[in-house]
Amino acid sequence: MKRRSFLAAVPAAAIAAPLLAQKASPSGTPSTEGIPEGFQPPDATRFLRPDVHAGDRPVGASFGSRSPVCGCSGAAGSAHPVATMVAIEILKKGGSAVDAAIAMNAALGFLEPTSSGVGGDCYALLWDPKLGKVVGIAGSGRSPQSLTLDIARSRAKNGALPPLGAVAVSTPGAVDCWWSLHQRYGKLKWAEVMAPAIALAEQGVPVPPLIATAIRASIRKFASAGSGVEDPTNAVKTWAPKGKTPDIGGVFRNPDLARTYRMIAEGGRDAFYEGPIARTIDAYFKRIGGWLSYGDLARHRSEWVEPLFTTYRGVGVHAMGANTQGLATLQMLNILEHFDLRGAGFQSALSIHLQAEAKRLAYADRARFYADPHFSKVPFEWLGSKDYAAQRAKLIRPDRILDPVYPGEAPSHGDTTYFSCADKDGMMVSMIQSNFRGMGSGLVADGLGFMFQDRGQLFSLQDGHPNIYAPGKRPFQTIIPGFATRDGKPWMAFGVMGGDMQPMGQTQIMVNRVDYGLDAQAAGDSPRWHHEGSAQSMGEDAPDLPKTGLLRLESGVPDKARKALADIGWTIGSPEGGFGRYECVERTMPDGERVYVGASEMRADGCALAY
Repeated sequence: MKRRSFLAAVPAAAIAAPLLAQKASPSGTPSTEGIPEGFQPPDATRFLRPDVHAGDRPVGASFGSRSPVCGCSGAAGSAHPVATMVAIEILKKGGSAVDAAIAMNAALGFLEPTSSGVGGDCYALLWDPKLGKVVGIAGSGRSPQSLTLDIARSRAKNGALPPLGAVAVSTPGAVDCWWSLHQRYGKLKWAEVMAPAIALAEQGVPVPPLIATAIRASIRKFASAGSGVEDPTNAVKTWAPKGKTPDIGGVFRNPDLARTYRMIAEGGRDAFYEGPIARTIDAYFKRIGGWLSYGDLARHRSEWVEPLFTTYRGVGVHAMGANTQGLATLQMLNILEHFDLRGAGFQSALSIHLQAEAKRLAYADRARFYADPHFSKVPFEWLGSKDYAAQRAKLIRPDRILDPVYPGEAPSHGDTTYFSCADKDGMMVSMIQSNFRGMGSGLVADGLGFMFQDRGQLFSLQDGHPNIYAPGKRPFQTIIPGFATRDGKPWMAFGVMGGDMQPMGQTQIMVNRVDYGLDAQAAGDSPRWHHEGSAQSMGEDAPDLPKTGLLRLESGVPDKARKALADIGWTIGSPEGGFGRYECVERTMPDGERVYVGASEMRADGCALAY
């Protein structure tokens, strides 16, 4: 047996049994057999009663989960309450919004490993009050230099790179992104910013429901036969040290990650990219037969970028360009500006139909053109132009589905955690960070306590495609921060996590705020749609989807709208799709005095706080 195959087989065989024995039904939800109707099973991950709706709120949207939070000095929102509290404490100590965002992200790497970690990439848009504009930074790692296109193709499954294992790993970009931001905008010492995450990882924290459920599913997947993970042993050691992942509410610790964070706190970004962490990573990938190397890490640098920009009914919308899908949000909004969504009606069939069609048109271009601009000439200006959007809008019909959908003809030229915060000086940070699919590749270097991203899985293997795999290239990225301005002043630092859902989610937030007048919290609580399939080649979709894709609607979408959409011809999917997770910090000026408003996702475990 080859050494590489032996490493994959032996640890998995030794560890899989206790993990796979954890109680779960085939769907991942414990059985409700024998339990009287109306009682939630004590170990259930969901309690479904379609005939029961939320209680009645005395103010605001009837479907709202809670009120936005408000404060004059600062605000933060994330997918975990403890991470949000970390950010608030950093702000109270005199830290900048950047200090708070870094501390929050480091905390989330421990608290929410199912969406984030230092093995992944990071992007940020921020309002620089001194410059009076939105600034962007791309912390996206490149593919390993030793991994050739031929090797990548030899590992392909059904014409695409596999989602797990060393072939999907690209250089982690998060730590250098944090360091670059701190060097320019930090107020507290670097070690002070890292200290809360170190303490949390050492002392331990109870695990909330969504994260506990996701950790269990991920570790079971990595340890299963045929997963493609060369060595799942360290992942299991980290998140299932006694053969069992954390229970909901159980206290979890990660001493290995605490040691890694301590090295970063003492040595800065060089500890990760050129010091002891880099050497451990290099040795690990050599041991398992992977490709990420010390040289790949040492060469990595983040990139300050000029954000893309458009307007939507007078509101400025800023997006990340680089190798991301940020342009898709701008394209969708440019198209939708040609339709009277307010007249169509909130949560109406027509409104959802128009938004979904705009998505299909934008994603056709996304699949055709989006890539690392250092390797391919991406026609950002043309794709994001109002003239092009007007042409595309003419293709949409209110009473039928466009079929087929083609990308535009370009003129000739020769998937995550999101969080936002704001400080007393007016700086606002919109930041997103991810390992891509869930926890990532399944690979954890010896003793480091974090998982490497599987972002490389989104490379194309098609000849001539702008996103085709190449050594030293940044893969197409799904993670995108969002930012909106009004009259040249900051308004919203916001985002919606979740792979291909992100441009769709950002668009729905903007439509809910601008067209339907919902407040920051209700805009996120509103039922969402998610369209899968058609004209995509970025690896998100199942191969057997209907020709025009699958339109998933959350259960809160009115039955009348659902029926009308089906009558038009949409194939309506179950509400099991990824509808994303939203966070927002908004700047308002009631009576001329600045107030921050925070909103958080009711579909996740987190919260927003302000003071």
